[in-house]
Amino acid sequence: MAFKRLDAEDFVVSADAVQSVAWSTGAPTLTSFYTSSTQAAGSSGNYYLSIYQTSSIDSTAVVQFDITYGNVNGSGSTAYNSLLPHYTPSSTIYGQYRSLVLEDENSPFTFGDGTNQITSNDFWALSIERARYKEKLFPGTFNLTLSGSGGFEKIQLTDNSNDVLTQTFIGTTRVLQVVSGSNGSAYSSTGYVTDSGSYGLFLPDIGTILLNPYAISQSIHVEATRSADLTNGTNQKTLCNSIIDGASFQLNSEETITSDYVFVRSRNAEFNYSENPSFISGSTGEVIYDQFINSPQVYVTTVGMYNDANELVAVAKLSRPLLKDFTKESLVRVKLDF
Repeated sequence: MAFKRLDAEDFVVSADAVQSVAWSTGAPTLTSFYTSSTQAAGSSGNYYLSIYQTSSIDSTAVVQFDITYGNVNGSGSTAYNSLLPHYTPSSTIYGQYRSLVLEDENSPFTFGDGTNQITSNDFWALSIERARYKEKLFPGTFNLTLSGSGGFEKIQLTDNSNDVLTQTFIGTTRVLQVVSGSNGSAYSSTGYVTDSGSYGLFLPDIGTILLNPYAISQSIHVEATRSADLTNGTNQKTLCNSIIDGASFQLNSEETITSDYVFVRSRNAEFNYSENPSFISGSTGEVIYDQFINSPQVYVTTVGMYNDANELVAVAKLSRPLLKDFTKESLVRVKLDF
């Protein structure tokens, strides 16, 4: 065994973006959507509706995303206490997303920008199940088809990642506008709805899509019901039915993998001898074969990496033994992924 201290120039850091499908089906587009009557009727059903890729009683069923509805005034759901009509599941959801996205308990949600934007009192939210993506959603792969009553009216929504030149943030959260289009590009102009702003906000780093009910209503007449004391879960089911009828939700995830490359160099005069018992006499410590004294030959199979305390912290195995003698130099690249 031989040791050699690595220099600073032997280390290189690289970051690569890796994309994969978001859905557990392994397909980029989810076309079937199922709900659980047990979940919808339970306490969590007052706040959100979970969507599965297959029947919820199937052993392979796992949550793909959740649908929820938020209203700043508490409309569109039933009050916790009739004496406090504005405190409802929808107001709780609105406050939760306001803190998460806007990072301000008093700011409203605004959809669109420039001369065409709207400040909305409510929204639908699609929260992608955390297990469906490792780091963030991949802009440009979001394609969602919504269908109106009877399937006669449809819109396809995407983010506008290909149409913007600069990245926009709300607080510390990266945000893109949801527009009418596909694969990150609007079909025409901005892809907004006249006097109603964009169709929503695409928030890739927190796995969330907020949808603007006013824009959706104007396009395909899918309406959010804003009545007081509405049965909890009604608005979630409205959007769910529109997604089921649209039968197409495409989304990929993205992960940045950071790799450390370590270049281990052995010059011609280095690492030519071995402590293997077949090479050295165990009793005398002498080289067994005379021809190996001036012309040794060894095969490198493993590179071990040690810290300053002489503790082994990483091991790299070569794909095949590497012949080493005084006439050869070698360079082994070790890749460490985090």
